[in-house]
Amino acid sequence: MTVRGDASLAALALLAFGVALARQGVAPAPLPAILGALGTLSFEILAGRYHERVREVWERPLVRALALVAAFAGAAAAGRLGVRPIASFALGALGTYLCLLVLVVTGVLAPPREWFGGDDER
Repeated sequence: MTVRGDASLAALALLAFGVALARQGVAPAPLPAILGALGTLSFEILAGRYHERVREVWERPLVRALALVAAFAGAAAAGRLGVRPIASFALGALGTYLCLLVLVVTGVLAPPREWFGGDDER
C-alpha cells in the first residue's frame, strides 16, 4: 500500500473516533491520548525493526480491510457506549501516526525502517 493509502485509512479511522467523541460531547482525555501516541511510537519502532515482515502482512488486502472495520466498530462502540478513554487513545495513536507520515514524507524524519540500518524501499 502507498503512503497515501495508509494515510487515507488512518484519516478515516481518526475521523470515526473524532465523531464518536463529538457524539458524546466531550474532548479527548489527555492521558489516554498520550498513551495512544506512545503506543504508536513504540509500534513504529518495532515495525521499523521488522519492516519486511510487517509490510508483508500489511500488504494483504484482508488485513487492511479488517483493520478499518475494527476501527469503525471500535469508534461506533465508543460513541454509543460513551467510552471516552478508548476514543481518546485511538485519537492519540492515529494522530501520531499521521504526524509521523508527514515528517517522513517531507524528509524531516527518516522512515522507521532506516532507524535500524535498513534500506528497503516502501
